[in-house]
Amino acid sequence: MLKRPHLPVPMLLLAMALAPAVCAEPASVDPRIEQLLTQLTRTQPIEAVAISPDGKQLAWVIEQQGKSTITVAAADGSHAHPVSAAAKRGSCAESGIAWAPDSRHLAFVSNCSIDMTSTKAMQNDIYLADTAGNGAPARLAQLKGYARALQWTADGNSLGFLYVPGATRHASALAAAKPAAGEVGVTGVEVQHVASLDVASGRLRELTPAGMYAYEFHWSPDGSRIAYTAALPPGDNNWWIAKLYVQSAQPDAAATVLVDPANADSGSLHGLQIALPRWSPDGSRIAFIGGLMSDQGATGGDIYAVPSAGGALSNLTPGIHVTPSWFSWSGLQSLLVNQISNGQVQLADYAVHDDRATQQKVWFTLPANVGDGTAALAVSLSHDQQKIAFIQSSYAAAPEVHAGALGSTPPPAVTAINAALKPSWGNAESVEWNNEGLHVQGWLLYPADYDPKKTYPMIVVVHGGPSSAVIPSWPSVGYGGAPLSALGYFVLMTNPRGSYGQGEKFVQANRKDFGYGDLRDTLAGIDAVEKKLPIDDKRLGLTGWSYGGFMSMFAPTQTQRFRAVVAGAGISNWQSYYGQNLIDQWMPPFFGASVYDDPAVYAKSSAINFIKQAKTPTLIVVGDRDAECPAPQSFEMWHALRAQGVPTSLVVYPNEGHHFVDPVHQRDVLQRALGWFEKYLPATN
Repeated sequence: MLKRPHLPVPMLLLAMALAPAVCAEPASVDPRIEQLLTQLTRTQPIEAVAISPDGKQLAWVIEQQGKSTITVAAADGSHAHPVSAAAKRGSCAESGIAWAPDSRHLAFVSNCSIDMTSTKAMQNDIYLADTAGNGAPARLAQLKGYARALQWTADGNSLGFLYVPGATRHASALAAAKPAAGEVGVTGVEVQHVASLDVASGRLRELTPAGMYAYEFHWSPDGSRIAYTAALPPGDNNWWIAKLYVQSAQPDAAATVLVDPANADSGSLHGLQIALPRWSPDGSRIAFIGGLMSDQGATGGDIYAVPSAGGALSNLTPGIHVTPSWFSWSGLQSLLVNQISNGQVQLADYAVHDDRATQQKVWFTLPANVGDGTAALAVSLSHDQQKIAFIQSSYAAAPEVHAGALGSTPPPAVTAINAALKPSWGNAESVEWNNEGLHVQGWLLYPADYDPKKTYPMIVVVHGGPSSAVIPSWPSVGYGGAPLSALGYFVLMTNPRGSYGQGEKFVQANRKDFGYGDLRDTLAGIDAVEKKLPIDDKRLGLTGWSYGGFMSMFAPTQTQRFRAVVAGAGISNWQSYYGQNLIDQWMPPFFGASVYDDPAVYAKSSAINFIKQAKTPTLIVVGDRDAECPAPQSFEMWHALRAQGVPTSLVVYPNEGHHFVDPVHQRDVLQRALGWFEKYLPATN
C-alpha cells in the first residue's frame, strides 16, 4: 500500500536497535548481479518534458542523484542547449518547467542559490529564462519553502503553484517521514497552499485558506478563479477525504465546495477519491477523475463533471472497461484522455454530450509507460493540441523524449539520451486469462537467453496499490521485476482484481477482500502460463513492494506454492497497522469501516493471524522512516516467522522512506533480493 502510517517512537527505536544500518553491500557478490546493477545505474532518468504552446520548442529535465538539469531544444530535438541559473550546471536541482503563453519564456524552480547547510527548511527560487538566449535567467522570487507544479494564467501575467511555507521535506507520501517528536498531529504540521506570483512585480500571494491543505489546482480560462482539491491538515492523512473547491483567485476569497465525495449525490462517487480538476474551455464546468484510489498521484477512475457555479454532479463515463488516468479538455464538448487498457496506455478522444462522454477514437495504444512529469500518464500539448510530447519507456527501450504531431502513429523519439542502453533481460509478452468471471491481464518477461528446451523457475511480482497497474517501463536501480529476468527467471507481473485497466468495477472488486480474490487471480495466471511454457512449478517465487509487500507476506500463509519470498515494505497485520499510522482515512473505503467498527474484516486479511501456516523462506526489507508501510509491520512479520523456525532475514535501511533515495541503499536492496532468490530458488537446475 502506498500509504502514510505513523511510525511510533518506541518501535522506531526498536527497529534501529535490532537492525544494523545498511551502509555496505553484502560480503558475497555474484558477478552477474554486480554487472546487472552497474548497467542499471547508467540510465539517465528524464524527470519532465514540456512542449511550448506554439509547438516549436521542447524543454526537458534530467535527474541524477538529487541533481537535475534543464535542456531546451527545437521540437524535433535539434539545437539542444542548457538553461540554468547555476554557476556550475548540474550542481543543484532545477525542475518544475512551465512554458509561458508567449512560447519564448520558460519558468522553472531552482535551489541553486540556496545554502542548504545553513537552514533546515527547504528554500526554492523561481526563475524565468528567455529561451531566445537574451541573458541569464532572471529570478522572479526567492521562497522560504517548497514550491512545485508551476502553472501560468492564459494572459501570462501570473504563475500559480503549490507552496509549503517553511517546508522541511517534500510534500509527498513517498518521502521519509519526520522523526516522531512533540505532540503528534500538532507539532511541525506543514500546510500546502495554492499561491500565485505576479510576474511583473514579483508579488507573492497565498490564495487558498490558511487552514486548508491543497493538493491540486487549475486556473479558470480567464485566470480570475481557481479550482482545487483540499482538506483540513494534516495533508498526508486527509487526501482521501478531499473536496473540490472553487474560489476567486484572490487572497482571503470565499471558497465554495462543489463536490464532497462523502456526501456526493452520485452514488458511484460516494466515499471515493477525487483528482485532477480541469476547467472546461468556457469556464462553465469542472471535470475531474473520481474513483477508488490508493494514493495521490496514482490516479484512476471515471471522469466526472460539475457546473463551476454549483449544481448536479455527473459521471460522464459509467461502465467503461478502461481506466482514465489523465485528461484534458480538447474543446467545449470533447476530451483527450490517456487511459489504461488491459495493461497498456491508450490515448483516446471522447465526445461530451450533456452528462455523458463517449469514446470516439483511439489515437494509439502503447505497451509502454508515458508521462510528462506533472501527473500519472500526463502528456504535454501545444496550445492548439496538435503537437504532443511525453517521456516514454518500456521493457525494450530506455527513457527518451517523444514528440511530434498528434496522430494515429505514436510520436517518435527526439532524444538519444539513453539510446546506447540495451536490455539484459528477456522479451516481454502480455498474457491474459479468465478467472471467476473476470478477465485478467499481466506481463510476462522471458528469461534472458531463453531456451525452450530448458525448464525455468518463475518469480511472481505483485504491484503496489492495489489501485494501480503494471505497465511496461524501463527498470531503475530501485526494486523491480525486470532484473530477475536477466538472471534466468521467468517473471510474471499480474494485474489482478483491484488493478487499473478493466474499468472501475474491476478496481473495486477486491474491497473488503484483500489477499483472497486477487491472490486467486494471480494463481490462475500462474496456471495459465505454466500450461504453455517450460516452467517448474516447484520453483516459484513471490515478491512485491507496498501492497505487493503485503501480498508477499500474506500469500505464503494461504498457499505453499511459493518456495522463496522477498517482501518489500509490507503490511503483516492490518489491525495493528490501523493504530500505527496517521493516514487512517484511506482504509474505510477499502475495508468498508474502521477497524474499531469492523475488526473482523481487517483480521481476515492479516498474515499474522495465519502465521502457523507459513513455511516459505522470506527476506523482508523496509526503510526505518517509511511513512506509508511502517517498519513495525516488517518487524512483526519477521518476529513471527523466526518464532516458527522459518528461514527469514530483516534488513532495515536508515533514513529511508517508502521510496529509497540513497543510491547505496537502492543498489543494496535489489542485490540482496537477487541473492535471496539465487539461494532458495536457483535459476539453474
